[in-house]
Amino acid sequence: MSPLPATIPALVRTRVRAAVRRPARLTPEESDARILLLRLCSLLLQYPDAELIAARTVLTTAVEGLPSSPAAERLAAFTTWFTGQEPEALERHYVEMFDLRRKSSLYLTYYLHGDTRRRGMALLTLNRRYRAAGWDTDGGELPDHLPVVLEFAALAGPGGGEAPLRQHRRGLELIHRALTDAGSPYRHVLAALLTLLPPPTEADRAAVAQLVAEGPPSEEVGLGPYRTYGDGEFAPPGTFVPPAPAPPTRVPPASTSRTEGPR
Repeated sequence: MSPLPATIPALVRTRVRAAVRRPARLTPEESDARILLLRLCSLLLQYPDAELIAARTVLTTAVEGLPSSPAAERLAAFTTWFTGQEPEALERHYVEMFDLRRKSSLYLTYYLHGDTRRRGMALLTLNRRYRAAGWDTDGGELPDHLPVVLEFAALAGPGGGEAPLRQHRRGLELIHRALTDAGSPYRHVLAALLTLLPPPTEADRAAVAQLVAEGPPSEEVGLGPYRTYGDGEFAPPGTFVPPAPAPPTRVPPASTSRTEGPR
């Protein structure tokens, strides 16, 4: 039920809700801190290769220099864990969380569109948004990869730059829930990111619950392996799912008639 009086015209109620959910105008200092938060989230969600691991001290110092906030506290909790792990352990954990688990993939359009034709259009739309803002990705990742989306948000600002994050908030909630259920410290990075977005609506919560139960959308043709991937869960994009084995070939008995053709 809407908390606004029913006597207010629907258009006015919609605009009031939008104003309530719209973030307040930021001071230059707040804007700089927000940009740094977004960039730190982008870096910390990338694969922990040798370059990123070598920068752990620098990243920790940057997090410690953030103004006090729930997001800064979450990132501090993550970097405490991140700096204390062996490189091999970090690599294994990252692969397990984001490459092998079906509900914590970092490709955002998958949660909204699944492996359907609409996902291809969503990826194209993201690429066009990036180019319109004068930003050309290096092509190393798909445009919906969360670290890429976060870097764009930092570059383009809280309006249009953060629009893809707001659009895919439900996917972000699902990733956070999956990481929390798995006990992964990466949950702190997702939690920090979610504090920057408008609070979820009841519709958002209901959609996330449905997504947890049913997985993303799927098309009726050509996606059978995705609908039957292990224990009723869905496979992330790029995961090889072997088709169900074909039934054994049955060889008919030899015919006794020369005139009988193949069956």
